[in-house]
Amino acid sequence: MQSQPRNGGHKRGIYLVPNLFTTAVAFGGFYAVLSAVDGRFEQAAVAVFVAMVMDGLDGRVARLTNTQTEFGAQYDSLSDMVAFGLAPGLVMYLYALQPLGKFGWLVSFVYVVGAALRLARFNTQVGIADKRFFQGLPSPAAAAIVAGAVWLAADHGLDPSLLAPVLAVLTALSGLAMVSNFRYHSFKDVDFRGKVPFFALVVIALAAAVVMSKPSLVLFLVFFVYALSGPVLTLKGRRDRRRRRHERTG
Repeated sequence: MQSQPRNGGHKRGIYLVPNLFTTAVAFGGFYAVLSAVDGRFEQAAVAVFVAMVMDGLDGRVARLTNTQTEFGAQYDSLSDMVAFGLAPGLVMYLYALQPLGKFGWLVSFVYVVGAALRLARFNTQVGIADKRFFQGLPSPAAAAIVAGAVWLAADHGLDPSLLAPVLAVLTALSGLAMVSNFRYHSFKDVDFRGKVPFFALVVIALAAAVVMSKPSLVLFLVFFVYALSGPVLTLKGRRDRRRRRHERTG
């Protein structure tokens, strides 16, 4: 994820390890599109989720190895656009929206553009915005909803032509949520390196077991609930601010 800065007469280069994870993110999106073209929609959806895991690792690896650079940040955004913007939009279009004609590709385009705008806004707010929150639904979460819906429907053998209207609305709302002003918890203030109670390990193990039992259903529901948390958190924040203003004015 990171490029090595120029230092005297040393040759310019990139840091290999974090960039391998970032490349894996782009490959996940690329493989998802190829799988969807071949009609293997479950594999396409799984590839998007694998890309999400790789995306979560590349930044952490870069921070742990102190190899963060501007090149890595830009490469990460481009890879995210492939894996969480273009790929989910095309996978959903090929799975269910293509029979809808122009409306179908318009919905897919709304999602793809929403992802591009979301990533561009995120890049311009680095170092300025509150790190505890995201403005707009993060593109990996939106991709998880779209790809998760495809995975869930394909896993249960549902007819995509019957689901097309519902999936079109879900895809469009996911795209619009990315460019909304809703606030979402980033969970960046959680200290994963600190000590935790033993019971926390039990909860994690149980959560992993639940995910493995019905991965398509559980993962879709988790990210769908996360998407709904944004409007709830935003409305609650506005209500609290109005109450505090009212208390100050007597």
